[in-house]
Amino acid sequence: MTRRPLAVLLAASVTAALFAVPAAAAPVETDLTKAKAIWVGRDHVVWNGPTTAGEHELRHDPQGSIKVVNGRVEGGTPIALRPEPNGLPAGIAAKFPHLRGKPVYKLASSATAAEALRGQVVAAHREGGVLKDATSVQIAGVLDDLYAAQASQRTYGPTFSGAQATLRVWAPTARSVKLRLFDSVSAQPQVLDLARDAASGSWVGTGAWRDKYYQFEVSAWQPATQRVETVAVTDPYSLALSVDSTRSQVADLAEARTMPGGWQADVAKGLGDDPTEHAITELHVRDFSIADSSVPDNDRGTYKAFTHRDSIGMKHLKRLAQAGMDTVHFQPTFDIATIPERRADQAKPACDLASLPADSDQQQACVGAVAAKDGFNWGYDPLHYDVPEGSYATPDAQSGWARSKQYREMVKSLHDNGNRVVVDVVYNHTAASGNAAHSVLDRVVPGYYQRLLDDGSVANSTCCANTASENAMMGKLVVDSVVRWARLYKVDGFRFDLMAHHPKANILAVRSALNALTVVKDGVDGKRVHLYGEGWDFGEVAGNARFEQASQVNMAGTGVGTFSDRLRDAVRGGGPFDGDPRVQGLGSGLAGTPNGSPANGSAEQQAARLTNYTDLVKLGMAGNGANFRFRSTAGQDVNGRDVSYNGSAAGYAASPVEAVTYSDAHDNEALYDTLAFKLPQGTSMADRVRMQVVALAPTLLGQGQPFVLAGTEFLRSKSMDRNSYDSGDWFNRYDPSLRTSGFGGGLPPARDNQDKWPYSKPLLADPALRPSTSDMQTSLDRTVDLLRIRKSSPLFTLKDQAIVQQKLSFPDPGPQAEAGVVVAHLDDLVGAGVDPNREGVLVVINPRPTAQSVLLPPGIPWKLHEIQAAGTDRTVKEASTERGVGQIPARTVAVFVR
Repeated sequence: MTRRPLAVLLAASVTAALFAVPAAAAPVETDLTKAKAIWVGRDHVVWNGPTTAGEHELRHDPQGSIKVVNGRVEGGTPIALRPEPNGLPAGIAAKFPHLRGKPVYKLASSATAAEALRGQVVAAHREGGVLKDATSVQIAGVLDDLYAAQASQRTYGPTFSGAQATLRVWAPTARSVKLRLFDSVSAQPQVLDLARDAASGSWVGTGAWRDKYYQFEVSAWQPATQRVETVAVTDPYSLALSVDSTRSQVADLAEARTMPGGWQADVAKGLGDDPTEHAITELHVRDFSIADSSVPDNDRGTYKAFTHRDSIGMKHLKRLAQAGMDTVHFQPTFDIATIPERRADQAKPACDLASLPADSDQQQACVGAVAAKDGFNWGYDPLHYDVPEGSYATPDAQSGWARSKQYREMVKSLHDNGNRVVVDVVYNHTAASGNAAHSVLDRVVPGYYQRLLDDGSVANSTCCANTASENAMMGKLVVDSVVRWARLYKVDGFRFDLMAHHPKANILAVRSALNALTVVKDGVDGKRVHLYGEGWDFGEVAGNARFEQASQVNMAGTGVGTFSDRLRDAVRGGGPFDGDPRVQGLGSGLAGTPNGSPANGSAEQQAARLTNYTDLVKLGMAGNGANFRFRSTAGQDVNGRDVSYNGSAAGYAASPVEAVTYSDAHDNEALYDTLAFKLPQGTSMADRVRMQVVALAPTLLGQGQPFVLAGTEFLRSKSMDRNSYDSGDWFNRYDPSLRTSGFGGGLPPARDNQDKWPYSKPLLADPALRPSTSDMQTSLDRTVDLLRIRKSSPLFTLKDQAIVQQKLSFPDPGPQAEAGVVVAHLDDLVGAGVDPNREGVLVVINPRPTAQSVLLPPGIPWKLHEIQAAGTDRTVKEASTERGVGQIPARTVAVFVR
């Protein structure tokens, strides 16, 4: 290192001192459209922006006149804030774990907190009289602290006592709330003042209002617009609505006129003590009948279609129910924000879609031109949680309680058909927030019901405006809503969309509230109503950041089911978001039918992935138990949690009841489309049908609760559309008459599929990939056979993990069997018997293109299951068992019994 002379060093230091530039001061933050201060309890504010030096205060003003002018905060009444060196009290810190370690301030006095919250609230920080920081304030925590204890005990929405109706709405930040009453939808309103219940923060009124329509007129500070807004808004607890949801109705759904014949005697059966006995088909109300010529035209696409028990669709559901797939899971049927409810207002594609080329982009252009105004949407955009969607009612029943009656008719008809009914509920987000037209909750209590990020913006990780079910009154709304659907509509179960965005405690509160329902008091045995949902861990709540989530891992031991992506990905191959959709899985060609895509990796990588996938399939067939112990494909004894799923523990469930197993659902490509991507294009249609059955077998013949997209049993396709939520009736065709599968309906919409067009275009153009009616019938018959086999033995529906461990094993198929072959042995000679007709069942899944020899467990000779022996699949009848060795034909699922 070269030394510098001392004189030079001294000169350099003097120069540096003379010309030093002061460090830049922190920029002044005065954007009141942001809310970086969080009022978490009546006495405490968390604010990560300023230093603790200087003066801090809250300012509040009922008229919303607080502004920053020329570097000064003007307007409002101040409440001093003092730094709190001890941080948050333990109880508050537990409720807000994401705020731990951030600066905490204590109010000099909280005596005026309740009044302050009924207007604009701003936090300000000054040093030496100079404004350093000003921000709006998040208020959900303090609202809960002040009001939740009382508010949670109140009943909201319309209630009745004789001729008198009571309406109550929770609006603690409102300056005033009035009731707008309408004798008819088009009449001028009568405006009445509601009384404020100061202890609960709610507003209430009583009168002879039965059947009248109404709105609440709420005046409150609206953070989204930064001013006091007076809005006419529907009731968040509405029981009935006018067409297009412009008015709520004071509806009494306990009146006989709102019930179909026999309704009071109908009892929701739930999914019983063992939900795994009930396989699920996921159905969309409109899809079910919109193209069914056996349903009267006026009733197609509606609840009423399900009352035509002799229709093609209802006969199909009955056949599935008789085979064991008796549960109809409806995609959302609550009031949906984006579907025009009047048929006259619904646009239709203006072209002959069926005449266009199979790989054309014209279909999507034609469908997309009317997508915002047509009658189709999946429905994951809630407007009112407790009212059936009006577009699914016939035109004469779209206003008022009439649509509730039609919904009940649908449920009763399905029950009479042998079906159970599960409804898809979406409490994790709303269609809009702030003062938007489709915002309800956030216009009644602005800034409370939506989950806010650190800067006060609304989180949207779920797609839209996330809700905050960790806040007491949003959590109560979830519980109340589920109980209402169970009592009023006698449904048998609930599927929670993005359930891990709820606190685990919220879902358990739902469970507890349902358990309290009885047949005598409520017309439903709530303990038998089943709950399951999506336990995906992502977004601002990931890793239990804000609360213990209702995620896959966390729900173990609760009896609440979660979807298992482990088996799904192992069967299909890759993941839903792969850039190249040709990554193969155990059920899509990885075992012996390579498609040539470089995305599959080297031969060594493919072999390693097949080994892992085989273990994931075995674990999935065991109910995905965290502690299920089995011999891995590599020959080691492992627990479920030891198996890797993309670097995470694969096994997580404590009971098969908690594992919803599936190969496809409304999200991502339908199974047939997935196999079209992944199997070599030259694969014959006969072999495609066989692989469809192979891919379904781990779900239908494993432990846990099987779940199948409606129509997958007959090769339903969405023409490769991976996200058909707004792709109209065309791309969502469902045809149990088996005239069309939907494949070759044009290139799927660019919105979510354009990056896959280079792969999908040549496939869609290939007429050999379009299933015929005969192909669809073959797939249906073979799938029904698997369902009947499942139903034939209680060994397939073991709800206790200890019994699964005792009776289920995966024997080594032996040295002659190639990789990917799965042998599952259900041994009823071990432990207490559960199947009086059999000593055991053996399932062999051969996904390979060649016949395989497998070693059979010793004992009484095995024989082919009687359902397959008498079935229509000639190939499986070639399966043989001689001298302890089974011969399994190519691409075949064979079930043996002894």
